[in-house]
Amino acid sequence: MALLTPAEADQVIANHMRPLAKEALPLVQCAGALLQEDIHAERDQPPFDRVAMDGVSLASQAVREGLRSFRVQAFQAAGDPPAILADVAHCIEIMTGAKLAQGCDAVVPVERVTRRGDTVVLDESVVVEPWQNVHRRGSDAREGARLLAAGTILRAPEIAVAASAGRPRLRVAVQPSIIVVSTGNELIDPGEPILPHQVRRSNTYGLVSQLRLRGFSRVTDDHVVDDMAVLQRALRLHLDTHDVLVLSGGVSAGRFDLVPQALIELGVQQHFHKIAQHPGKPLWFGTTPAGVAVFGLPGNPVSSLVCLARYVVPALRAASGGVPRPQDAVALAAPVRVKSPMAWFLPVRLAWDGQGALSAEPCPTNGSGDFTSLVGTDGFVELPPGPRECGRGFVAPFHPW
Repeated sequence: MALLTPAEADQVIANHMRPLAKEALPLVQCAGALLQEDIHAERDQPPFDRVAMDGVSLASQAVREGLRSFRVQAFQAAGDPPAILADVAHCIEIMTGAKLAQGCDAVVPVERVTRRGDTVVLDESVVVEPWQNVHRRGSDAREGARLLAAGTILRAPEIAVAASAGRPRLRVAVQPSIIVVSTGNELIDPGEPILPHQVRRSNTYGLVSQLRLRGFSRVTDDHVVDDMAVLQRALRLHLDTHDVLVLSGGVSAGRFDLVPQALIELGVQQHFHKIAQHPGKPLWFGTTPAGVAVFGLPGNPVSSLVCLARYVVPALRAASGGVPRPQDAVALAAPVRVKSPMAWFLPVRLAWDGQGALSAEPCPTNGSGDFTSLVGTDGFVELPPGPRECGRGFVAPFHPW
């Protein structure tokens, strides 16, 4: 039976991942969440003609008619009700962010005037045009305009925009409860005594960190030894208490690769096992009747990180209601020979040249267990099956860590 291609695996996952629930959260708790509603401007943005610089506001026509000296009539700070200009020979000392005083249509910066008692004199070189240094009402957005679309990731700018629209709470996707489970008798936690034939439990820490860095905060971890009864007992508990299981190890074809059998016996429906890709060929995916998604990642460190970035994170984003975005692509900075007849995920380091062009410097690993070579890389490119030569400048899909 032919193995699925990465694109075919994407479609299978999309067909079986259930959308996550939605909830309304206070604005301060929404950073990194996926917005589940459109946000519209509650009023014009800016809501009034807003002063853009500290200085004096005045009637520009008076300057064009030759007046260069103005009596300071009043002082107005941001948040003060607008002053009313009593005479074109007057000006208002005004601060950034204030509503433009009535009767004024321009602001001269404080650095361009000389104060003499209650009078200001414009510098000789100052030219005053209508609406100079004024952020006009509605020039950013009109009342009712859509400011944010459902599916938007809420970063700092988006949170600020939502606040400007007067929204104290936002409807967002519920953070899925995720557990990362490593398997294997040989794995020892950092800080614990270790024997020569044992290795550190490193995959879990990398996978948990990668998920949290991508905005998924409800992530815990567990470790299970290679014993079917113990494994099934742990997996049964996690299937009952989490939305997503990410398993590391135990999915290949060895005597102690117990994960697929354990999951199937627990009622998890297998949708695929193995993809035509390197690294990460043994990837396993299934779901329960209740909608819990299970990703069985290979135990080799490079394979597990690649599969998480290539499949798990995008699947979680889609289930959260994320808006599909064009696939990032980047040109290779050096030629690469693809030997495998499967898709090849090649780690790369991104760099910009003197003209601002972005390229990907290949960083081949010493096998799928060589996670030290990933340090300093930005992600990986997805190269088509070989054998083939991908020359310098070859454009390939790019997946960030």
